[in-house]
Order: sequence, then structure tokens, then C-alpha cells
Amino acid sequence: MIIGVPKEIKTYEFRVAMTPAMVRCAVDAGHKVLVEKGAGEKVSFSDTQYTTAGAEVLSDTAALWAQAEMIVKVKEPQLPEFLLMREGQIVFSYLHLAACPEVCQAMLDQGVVGIAYETVTDVSGRLPLLQPMSEIAGRVSVQAGATALQMAHGGRGVLLGGVPGVSPANVVVIGGGIVGTEAARMAMGLGANVTILDNNIQRLRELDALFGPLLKTLHSSPATVEEKVADADLVVGAVLLPGKRAPKLVTNAMVKTMLPGAVIADVSIDQGGCVEGVHPTTHKEPTFIKDGVVHYCVSNIPAACARTATLALTNATKDHILTLANKGYKKALAEDDGLREGLNTYFGKVTNFPVAEDLGHKYYPPKIVLQP
Repeated sequence: MIIGVPKEIKTYEFRVAMTPAMVRCAVDAGHKVLVEKGAGEKVSFSDTQYTTAGAEVLSDTAALWAQAEMIVKVKEPQLPEFLLMREGQIVFSYLHLAACPEVCQAMLDQGVVGIAYETVTDVSGRLPLLQPMSEIAGRVSVQAGATALQMAHGGRGVLLGGVPGVSPANVVVIGGGIVGTEAARMAMGLGANVTILDNNIQRLRELDALFGPLLKTLHSSPATVEEKVADADLVVGAVLLPGKRAPKLVTNAMVKTMLPGAVIADVSIDQGGCVEGVHPTTHKEPTFIKDGVVHYCVSNIPAACARTATLALTNATKDHILTLANKGYKKALAEDDGLREGLNTYFGKVTNFPVAEDLGHKYYPPKIVLQP
């Protein structure tokens, strides 16, 4: 198979979808790998390293897309890439289609076989390709939130950990999954007073056992969210419904009750955000102020630590990429239930139920469309 690795073009997106070590594995397995010139430069993978590993480095973006049978990316296709896709081409990347209807429509129009990292599952139903980025995003959200709290960035001038004689900041984390757990871990490590909300009592028990009295746990409801948000210095939105748009758990009315200069870091922004009235931001301009509250809503948070994120992501994706290349997508998807969960678009059809439901498309079960 011919595998293409284009240079990411989303604003301040420096991750790369394959490392030179991965390229070598693919080439050793008999595949051809095309890497766009400079694709790994920002994370210290030179073009020379890629050619040494057996890749062909191309400076022509359109030529790479035209030749590749499978495109491996980090972020969803961007507008300049829409017309580079073609019918039957595999695009394997984070897609977040429920929050990106224009990307979904482009992939449908082009007849792309779209496989989304974020909906691939393992035998336990977990999301192994999303997990490493969720871990990073959760931790970075607290770093970013701590910076945004500084007065030079519009914040209320509160130090997360406080100092002797001065109380630490109140950090509220909404959602007890991977993002929320890592955000709480980071905030507690900095000495903040941390409360996590989730509507799954069993998950709250697990978090209580994991962190003990350092972490306060609360069952999530509109009333408890309203109460805790009003008193928070930093709110981290960490809600995930796989494949679906995030529910709006923090309303405009709740934001208006927050302390002036408080900060919201909405990590759910990839799926539309769990805070009402937010919009995606970039690492170039990461925040905006609304109702006196600083909003951090970067839609590719792990790119802030692109080297770490690239290594963590590719550790998770390598085997799936090789499986698709070695077997071809039809056999690979037929044999692997978890990988098949990643199939979001297929020759103009939406094959992920939450995406179809949220965007108003007809749903086609993957098992049905993959039948000979």
C-alpha cells in the first residue's frame, strides 16, 4: 500500500502522524511511504531521518495526496485539503465530525473511507487512540488555565497552589474520564483545591479510591454544576460522549455568575464544547474574554507539547496503521470489531451512529456497507 503523511496545516499544529521509526516498520512490511517535506521538522524529525527510514519525501502536497492510497494525519482535513481527497482513499486521523459538519460533508462528497482515531475501540470498549491525547490535553488544560489566571492574560491574579497563609485556587473539573482525571491530577499536584463532578457514581468511587481526601467528588447535576462553577477560579470542561457533540453543561447564565477574571478551559471543544456560547480558538490566540471570564478553547490542545504528543499518539496508532496497510481496509475492518468502530464515512455514507444522529444524516451500519 502507498501511505501518505502530509504536513499538518491547522494553525500551530506541529504534530506528525508517523515517526521515522514507524516509517521503517511500514517499509520493512513492503509498503511505500510518502512524507511531505518538513512534516516532522517542528518535532525534531528531519527529512533526512525519513529518507534514511525508507520514505520518499515530496515537496508537492497535491502529488502526495494523489498517489497515496491511505492518508495518515493527526487532525481532520482542512479546507485546502478537501479537494485533494478522492473516492476510495482512506483518511485515518482525528475527525471529530459531529462538531465539524463541513469536514463531514467534504468527506461524503469525495467518497472518502474516513476512519476516526477517536472512535476506534479496544476489547474493553475503551478509546485507545484517544487516550494518550486526552491525557496530555487534561494536563495541559491546567497549565494553560494557570497561565490564563495571571493578570497579564486577563485573569483574576490567583496562584493555583496559593502560598503559606493564602488559600489555593478552587479548580472544578466537569467529567471524570481520562481528561478530567489528568486535569485533577495536575491541579492537585500544583496544590489547588480540586473538585471533580461526574454523573457516574462508580467512577466517582474509583476516583475517590485513587486520590483519597485530596480530591473532592460530587455527583453532577445542573444544581451542583451551577453551585461549583460560581465559586471556581478555574473550570475544566472534560465531557466526552464518543462520536457525539458535547452536551452544554455550563450555561451562559452560569458563566455570568462566575468570579471576574475566572478561567474556563473547555477541553471538550473538539466535540463542540460543553460550555454554552464558546467557539474554538488556536494556540496563536488561545483565549477570549466573555462576561468577564477568560475562555481557553483551543481545539488541538496536545499540539502545545507536540513532540511528546507525537510520540504518545504514534505509539498508539502504529499497529492499526500497519493492520490497514497489510490487510487492506476491507479485511482489516471486517476482522477487527474495534477498528471497525472507527469507520465514520464510507463512499458517501455516514457509518457512525452518533455522527449521523447529530448531523442529520442517514446511518449505514459498517457491517452492512462492508459486505461484498
